[in-house]
Amino acid sequence: MVSSAATTVAAYLAELPPERRAVVSAVRDLVNRFGPQTVHDGVSFDVHAGEVFGIVGGSGSGKSVLLKTMLGLRKPDSGVVEVDGYDITGMSDRELREVKRRYGVTFQHGALFTSLTVTENVILPMVESFVLEEATLQSLAELRLRMVGLPVDAGAKFPAQLSGGMIKRAALARALALDPALLFLDEPTAGLDPIAATAFDDLVLYLRRTLGLTVVMVTHDLDTLARTCDRVAVLVDGKVIVDTLPGIVRNEHPWIREYFHGARGRLMAPADEGEVRGA
Repeated sequence: MVSSAATTVAAYLAELPPERRAVVSAVRDLVNRFGPQTVHDGVSFDVHAGEVFGIVGGSGSGKSVLLKTMLGLRKPDSGVVEVDGYDITGMSDRELREVKRRYGVTFQHGALFTSLTVTENVILPMVESFVLEEATLQSLAELRLRMVGLPVDAGAKFPAQLSGGMIKRAALARALALDPALLFLDEPTAGLDPIAATAFDDLVLYLRRTLGLTVVMVTHDLDTLARTCDRVAVLVDGKVIVDTLPGIVRNEHPWIREYFHGARGRLMAPADEGEVRGA
C-alpha cells in the first residue's frame, strides 16, 4: 500500500513545472572519449524531481555510455555527474555503494539472476543492504511484486519460466527493493508486443504518480516517449538537445527531423503537449 504522504508529495510535484522542482540528477560538461572518438562533447542537463526524462539518440550516439556514466559504472574523461547533489565521478567504491542505494535500475534484458527465483532476485538488494528477518524479507518482496502487477506466486518461479513482460516487471520490482526516489530504465519496452509495452508504460506512470518517483529512461520507442516523458534529451553530434517532446518534435535539426518525421517516425508537430502525450 502506498502511503498518503507519498501520494501527497507526488501530487505536489506533478503540479510544479520541471524548472521549479529540485534537481535529482545532473550532468555537467560531460566528455566521454574512446580513443580518437569523442562520444560526448560537453553534455549538460538536469533531471528534476517527479519527471519522466527520456534519452534518445541514434546508433553510436552514446546512449548506453551516458547511462553507465550517470550510474557511476563508468568514469567520464571530464565533467561531473551528480545524484542528489553528490558528485559521484570522484567517489571511492565504498562511497559510491552508499549513493547507489538512492536509485534503482532496470537493464534492457532484465539482468535477473537465472539461478535465483523471482523473490530471491527481489530480496537480494535488501540482503546486501540490511539485516532483516526472513519473514520480513518475504513480505517486502511480495509487496514489490504486487506493486508492479505480478501475482505473488510468480515469486516462486525462475526467470526462464516468465514471459518477456513478466521479466521486465520482475526486474522493476527488484529495482524498487530499496524504495529509491530515482529510477533508471534502459529500453524498458524493448522486445515487448504493443499491448505489453503499453501496459508497462502505464505501470511506469502509475509508480511515478503514487510513489513520487523520478524516472530517467533510455528508449528508442516513440510511443513510449509520447506516452510517458515530460522532457526528452536527444544525443546528436556529440551534444545534447533537451526540451519537452513537442519542442523536440518541432526542432529543425536534420537527424531529429528524420527520427521523428521520417519513414518510421509517427510524431508530427502537435498543437500542444497534451496531443503528444495523450493526456
